[in-house]
Amino acid sequence: MKKPTKILVAAALAAGALTTIPAQAEEGPLMIRLRAVYLDFAQKSDAFVLTTDTAGAVSIPKDAIEINKKTIPDIDFEYFFTKNFSSELVLTYPQTQDVTVNVPGLGKVALGTFKHLPPTLTAKWNFIPDGTFRPYVGLGVNLTLISSVDLGVPAVAGVQSTRIPLDLSSSSFGVAAQAGFDVKVADHYFINVDVKYVQLEADVKAGGAKVTKVKLDPWLLGAGIGYRF
Repeated sequence: MKKPTKILVAAALAAGALTTIPAQAEEGPLMIRLRAVYLDFAQKSDAFVLTTDTAGAVSIPKDAIEINKKTIPDIDFEYFFTKNFSSELVLTYPQTQDVTVNVPGLGKVALGTFKHLPPTLTAKWNFIPDGTFRPYVGLGVNLTLISSVDLGVPAVAGVQSTRIPLDLSSSSFGVAAQAGFDVKVADHYFINVDVKYVQLEADVKAGGAKVTKVKLDPWLLGAGIGYRF
């Protein structure tokens, strides 16, 4: 067989082999993720005076109010305007949080519960949009809606059912920042790791008057899976 013929045969065989390799699926502009997210609150509050069932009026030092840390589910929708630039909306359902306060000489006193719904919208920059490993950073805003507030301090010694009710601000608006990465594991499918920092604060009120302000400013540490359409 002459050399040019050998080259043509080799090229034909190579072309045939390439056609047997599955083409990579084209990636669309929409991505959806499901994540488990751990909420780690800052636990900052101003000093104030608290009435308890055993000690009367007690001066509470700063940073004594605590919100329980927990793991929650979230779902996010990301739209890619270009390969590098996208926007992400993060949603969950209203989350119930337990509130306690550290009273000097008494330890932790339960204040009750409240619910919050914290939708977050960010603009993101994706550094390696076509890679297997795809890191990103984002900056945006968070709107936390606070509802179902059931907080109070005992008003009569020994009578747990008698409380001075407390209220919270109905909403909080603040900056949100994020960093993370996606790892492509198959066509359309990704593993995601994400870290967010959110500004979140609320006034604590009794009888309509502000008692203290709490700054929760949580870190959200998330991991999950994603699908890109």
